[in-house]
Amino acid sequence: MNNENPNQLNIEITEEIAEGQYANLAIITHSHAEFVIDFVNVMPGTPKSKVKSRIIMTPQHAKRFMKALAENISRFEDANGDIQDLEQIEVPMNFGGPAAQA
Repeated sequence: MNNENPNQLNIEITEEIAEGQYANLAIITHSHAEFVIDFVNVMPGTPKSKVKSRIIMTPQHAKRFMKALAENISRFEDANGDIQDLEQIEVPMNFGGPAAQA
């Protein structure tokens, strides 16, 4: 007897991808056909930062992702308390390092 669910999705992850990438900035752009999310790791006192990962998705998947993220944030806050919004804290862009120059 086969107990496997025919609708079950089998997802594999490589060791390298499983390690993940840290990002503290997301830059979101879009066209009529897709949303592009660039994840960046901005380090204090460093004038240049590199995109660590780029995710491209359809507008429909972007909306589903937004709803799933909102639901997961709500569950997290129910268990751990409100997440403090950094925009309300007013963190300086130089993060305590030397002032950035253009």
